[in-house]
Amino acid sequence: MTPEKHTERCDGCGKEAELTETHGNEFCRECVELAATIQKKPETIKRICSLIKSDLHHEQSTTSECGLSVLQDLPEVLDAVRYRTRDRELNTWYVSVSELDGNPVEIFASTAFDRDDHLQSRISNLTTITRLVSLILRNVFLGEVLTLEKTIKQLQRSSRQKNDLPDMLTNVLRSYRRDVEE
Repeated sequence: MTPEKHTERCDGCGKEAELTETHGNEFCRECVELAATIQKKPETIKRICSLIKSDLHHEQSTTSECGLSVLQDLPEVLDAVRYRTRDRELNTWYVSVSELDGNPVEIFASTAFDRDDHLQSRISNLTTITRLVSLILRNVFLGEVLTLEKTIKQLQRSSRQKNDLPDMLTNVLRSYRRDVEE
């Protein structure tokens, strides 16, 4: 499988560049190389970190034999559990939780009535919630880095129409992105 490439802000260094998705994060070429070195030579990286008094430990990531944290890849296929539930108006909703080693790493929700106009706003909000919760779950259980860029991207992908809640949140958060650039 060829990694998907596009130009946005690197999760590693923050530079605007062509990115490659790696370990659930999007990195520029330099950060991809650095990540590969960290994985291939953990003992060397650990030794260098101790020499420069740097700690690379992240509580939620897995630990290699040498004690250095290593981020886990999100596999292409995951086990999932589907729940059927009803809201207060008795609409039926399906919630699927994807698991890795028994831990939830993604959550999705849908309804059989997703073409129903009166539910569009609720579906958009539900999509937003599940995308952001999935981002948090991958951070908690896989050590994936959370960034403003990733948050904005998930909000954009949740929006179903102009000026819905995800679109409004995206526009507000974009103003902070410009502040960071300055």
